[in-house]
Parts: sequence; structure tokens; C-alpha cells
Amino acid sequence: MTGGENRLRRRSLLAGAAGMGAAAALPVTAARAAPPVSASAPAESAASGPRPRPSNWPDPEPYGLADTRLDLWPRDDNSFVLPLEPRPRDRELGRVWMRDTYVNCFVVDGRALYVATGTTRVPGLEAAGPWNDGIFVWTAPSLKGPWKLVDTTGVRPGAEKGKVWSPEFVGENRPGRTVVAPWQEYWHDEQFGRRGNVWAPEVHRFKGKWYIVACMGDHSRKVGSFMLVSEAGIEGPYRLAEGSLDKPFGDALPDVPHIEPGARFHIDGGLYTEGDDAWLVLHNDLYARFRSDMEDIVTTTNLPEFRQLPYSPEPYLEGAHVFKHKGKYYLLHAAWDRTSVDAYGSTRNAYDPPAPGRVQYQYDAILAVSDHFEGPYSKRWTAGVGAGHNNIFEDHDGGLWATFFRNPNFGHWSDPSRIADAAVPGVVRLEWTGPDDNRLYVQRESRGGR
Repeated sequence: MTGGENRLRRRSLLAGAAGMGAAAALPVTAARAAPPVSASAPAESAASGPRPRPSNWPDPEPYGLADTRLDLWPRDDNSFVLPLEPRPRDRELGRVWMRDTYVNCFVVDGRALYVATGTTRVPGLEAAGPWNDGIFVWTAPSLKGPWKLVDTTGVRPGAEKGKVWSPEFVGENRPGRTVVAPWQEYWHDEQFGRRGNVWAPEVHRFKGKWYIVACMGDHSRKVGSFMLVSEAGIEGPYRLAEGSLDKPFGDALPDVPHIEPGARFHIDGGLYTEGDDAWLVLHNDLYARFRSDMEDIVTTTNLPEFRQLPYSPEPYLEGAHVFKHKGKYYLLHAAWDRTSVDAYGSTRNAYDPPAPGRVQYQYDAILAVSDHFEGPYSKRWTAGVGAGHNNIFEDHDGGLWATFFRNPNFGHWSDPSRIADAAVPGVVRLEWTGPDDNRLYVQRESRGGR
């Protein structure tokens, strides 16, 4: 998720780029060289001395309690919703409906290229299931925009603009080039009718090629993560990597309702790159190194796990993501903060597994930090309230950001009074607490202790 061609040179490289003024000094993923000064803070000088870093907040005790302070929410002063170009289906709502928002920034031909994607739905359905129609990508020269659907008209003149992959493209399969595998095709059953949905796409540029890592959702013939490759531009055409031809990456998981026996694998796959190496990251705690040709992972079964400090008991975690900043590795998860009543009659907010009396409240971003990719990782902390299932990225000026989407299915954002503001392509500024503490938080309004 960071590294390789995602990394930046200094902003002087971009000085002539259109729309890159100070007013738009917003997100490119980390640079090999020392990161430039963030646009969110003035440059340090010998006269003024280094600016003090915000401090860590004491963690709620015991380990596993959630921090619910409003300072950790995406707010008007630290976040905004991306003004993505609407498709015809978006006009009634007035914006793009999106879950699992992903945003990144790359340097292409000497200019910053911002990329956005996520899970979307088809007209007439309230969710991204039991089927949806593929992966859409937007690009912009600045985080503020203008955000345009990627121009796919040269690849598929008759298809909807911006759609880079879909089960609908199965007719493009050719000997030696598979676009849609049999396990990704639409299918039907008596309970749901048409089935097959794609979730949580990520876009990456690595060694001169564009990659999309995504997963087929829980109404698909097989459920799990796959990878697409474009040897041309970000618009495609994309083909399926060899390791995804017969099944999703990794091992099959225990059976659950609504998924055919033996068809459930690890979802929400992501890509982390560093130098010439790349890894697949799977929720909730698995990873695997890619082969040098990027067609498959080296170890395809019994994948290794990140070494991290679990909660007790450990809930189901989603959306694993790794980001490197200032030499440290940050392991990001999405976890449900569930409320309950403790023995004293007070509200308890914790990252608990489901149980009677526990109510889903917020879908949070939790972080842990390590000196090594595989761990061991520190204790986790609440990095953003309601900002779960996201990614972290670095802008063209060195500032750190995370995405969010406001989960519409359960909890705070599912309330009828708030549902109109849920499922959004949002971004929120992050702050780093410095080399002694090495924490990342949503940019807080007040930075003192408890």
C-alpha cells in the first residue's frame, strides 16, 4: 500500500502541475527521499525551532475498550467528502454512494495523479448486493479535484465510462488471457435471484503496471480476494492474475450461511509494496509475499500471520492495511465498537465480539505500530471513530490522510436521521505524534491528555 512507484519526489517536481496551488495542498503515498513538509504545517526554521508534536492520549483501560471522544471523529474542520464526478445512477442521490472508500496518489509523468475507488451499488438496490456491476475508478490532479471518471471509452466504447472491470466483461476472455474467471461470473438461486458482487477495490502502481486488488463479496459463487493487472494505463484493459484464475487467494474458511460449502475465502485483500517487493495483505491478520512476476503469491496455503497483540476475546476484524511512515509499519484494522452496560450501570464501549446486550455503535479504525512488517506490533489504539475499513496515504506535499465511508448497515450512521449522509467517499487528515510515540490519529481538535 506504500512504496515503489507510489512514493514521491519533492514537491518541486510538481510545481508546474495544474491545480496544485497551496489551497489544494492535499494527498501521494510516501517517498523514498525524506518526506516534504506537510501543507498542514508551516515549514520549520532555525529561528522558530521545531514545532512541538501532538501527544499521545492515555488509552482506555482495560485493553480493548474503545476511545469515543469527538476529537477522533472525522469532522468539518479535518475532513471532507470527495466531489466525485457522478454517473447517471448517482444523480438522484446527488453524490456517489460508496463503501470501503480507497484513495491514493501517484506520480505519473512528473505529475501527481490522485485515484479513488470503492464498493458501489447498482440502480434499484439499497446495498452492494446481492449483485453489483463492477469496479469504477476516478482520478484527479488534486485531492480537491476536479474528480473525473477514468476515461475507459477507448477500451470499451459502448460501456459505461469509468467502469474498469465487471463480471459483465466475461465475453472478453481469450485463450491465455482471462478477464473474468468462472467463479466470478454472475449466477442465480431461488433465494436471491441474481448473485455476484465485487467489494473493496484498491488501485496500485508498481513496476510500471497498474494493479487492482479486490474481492468477490458474500453473494458470489466463490467469496474472496483476487488481483487484476493492466500493462497499459489505469483505464485498462485489465486481466486476472494467474493466482486468481481458479479461486481466491489463500485457504478456504469454515462454511457459513448463504455461501456454498467450500466457497468462502479471505476477503478485503490489499497490496503493500516496498522497494522491489510486494505482499498481499488479507484480513484479519494474514499476509503473503508475491512472486517477482506478480502473478501469484509465493505461499498459497497456510499463510503466515502478523504478530500482533489481540484483544481478549478477539473480535472479527476487517479491512487489514499496512502503511509505512518514518521507518515504522502501521497495521490498520476495522473493528466494531459495541456498546453495553457494565456492572455499575454505565455505558461500556469496547471492541467486543457480538453477544446479547451488545449493540453496534461505530465502525472504527484501530492501529498498531511495529519496527517490522510482520511484527510484533504494539497494543492497538483507536485512530478514528467511525472511520473503519479505510486506507492511509500520503499527499503530494507530505501530508497524511485516511479515508472513511460511514457504515450505513449498522450503528450510528444507519439511523434514519443520518443514513442520507452515510456511504460517502470521505478523506480525513491524520496527525503523527513524533518519533518517541509513533502514533497516528485522526487530526484532533484539542491535543491535550484526558
